[in-house]
Amino acid sequence: MAEKYPVLDGAEAFFFKGNDIGILISHGFIGTPQSVRYLGEGFAKQGFTVLGPRLHGHGTHYKDLEECTNHDWFQSLEKGYQQLRLHCHSIFVIGQSMGGTLTLWLAKRYPDIKGIITVNAALEVPSYEYLKGKIEPRFLNESAPDLHAKDVVEIAYPKVPIKAIHELQKLMEKTPSILPDIQSPVLGIHSAVDHVVPPANTDYILRNIGSSIKERVVLQNSYHVASMDYDKDVIVSSGIGFIEQLLSSSPISP
Repeated sequence: MAEKYPVLDGAEAFFFKGNDIGILISHGFIGTPQSVRYLGEGFAKQGFTVLGPRLHGHGTHYKDLEECTNHDWFQSLEKGYQQLRLHCHSIFVIGQSMGGTLTLWLAKRYPDIKGIITVNAALEVPSYEYLKGKIEPRFLNESAPDLHAKDVVEIAYPKVPIKAIHELQKLMEKTPSILPDIQSPVLGIHSAVDHVVPPANTDYILRNIGSSIKERVVLQNSYHVASMDYDKDVIVSSGIGFIEQLLSSSPISP
């Protein structure tokens, strides 16, 4: 499905060319690359090559999102992975919220991914549960982004299509079944308080994923959109530490 609306200013994908270690970063549902750009810049400062794709139907108009399936969103991330492979011999993937869910699927399809980092990954969104099986209203008003910091503006849609919510629910519901098949090392980052995705989602992922290397970081001063919140530097520093630890423990030949 071709998008009918132009990309909003500031919602574009980003790419920072660095060394041959690639970092792929995915934003979440109704968000844009703007929400994870700070993370991307942090990893780029360490010399990594970083790509933050824009998921299809996001960052334009919510009517574009209405026409998308969760397969479209996965394909957007997969294309980013394939693009990074042209520049890098080793790739790590980071995903926030639904982006974390998509990251799990990418790791299932590509076992050569060196490690994954999920940030408040979504297996359920309780506030959407009542919409299962419903077809109306066509669009719902979206609440303000869940941020502890009050001086932050996230580019996000003011409305969300019910069809898109159903696609998100389909994605989340089928994800637990693939967790045992994922072998990539995983760092599960979650906020201590998240008003959108219960922290128990990350607990479940870490408990059931097939990875032999599992680590956890709890953010004490951020809510759901942690990549833009008070602990965003904690995400960067812990992510860099996780990646460097994996690289040093398993040297990779150029």
